[in-house]
Amino acid sequence: MSILDDIIATKQQEIAGRQIATPIEVLKERAAAAPRPRNFFHAVTKPPEYGRLVNLIAEIKKASPSAGVIRADFDPVAIARQYAAAGADAVSILTDEKYFQGHLDHLQQVRAVIDLPALRKDFIIDPYQVYEAAAAGADAILLIAECLKTNVMIDLQILATELHMTTLIEVHDLDNLMRVRDGVIGVPMRAYSLIGINNRDLRTFKTDLGTTLRMAELVEDRSVLVSESGIHTAGDVKKLADAGVRAILVGESIMRSDNIAAKIRELLGS
Repeated sequence: MSILDDIIATKQQEIAGRQIATPIEVLKERAAAAPRPRNFFHAVTKPPEYGRLVNLIAEIKKASPSAGVIRADFDPVAIARQYAAAGADAVSILTDEKYFQGHLDHLQQVRAVIDLPALRKDFIIDPYQVYEAAAAGADAILLIAECLKTNVMIDLQILATELHMTTLIEVHDLDNLMRVRDGVIGVPMRAYSLIGINNRDLRTFKTDLGTTLRMAELVEDRSVLVSESGIHTAGDVKKLADAGVRAILVGESIMRSDNIAAKIRELLGS
């Protein structure tokens, strides 16, 4: 079994336990009472500002299965405030507990102190998690094509759209890109759907920036295109912008920096 298989098996167990602790009907009530989500789609797809080449989704991530602990002095609220002050366009918050040392509470805490739209970054496989995200104040959710059959992915996307959340639909290989491009993006509303190309193979956790560079030309509308993972330098950003990428999702290279604002300026050339 791959790391991804292990993660999905863990998710299934976690969801079963949480459904007992908090029935989905309770979550639906909380989601209905939550503030309307901020416009994550616009923040990511708008023409880049301040002379930048791309928009930035800055990720709040303490650890990963491949890298271990990335930032020991981890304070999600303080990091979020630095991201906002440095000019990030949106934030991504890891909420997986076992493998990434995240928590859904981090999303709620961050959402309360900054105005940037926030993505719940997790392995979402069940409607329960979509309602959970909405109840916690998420403005967008991640759907990973490698984890989901097409009919399930579309159902989760429709549910997220009904709850006014954007979906970032992530692919890593060509087969999944074609499946998403031709059958998922734009259902049910184009203005809620983004395509993310993950440069990291979630089965091996190896990273190759060329993944986006090779696949971008197959995305007709690149204003919805987000490149994820393995982005470390201004040169990397320039290559992606030249390929038509509108936004980048960066976590590890920023989280490892002693000066978050300076690293963001370096990446974005601002």
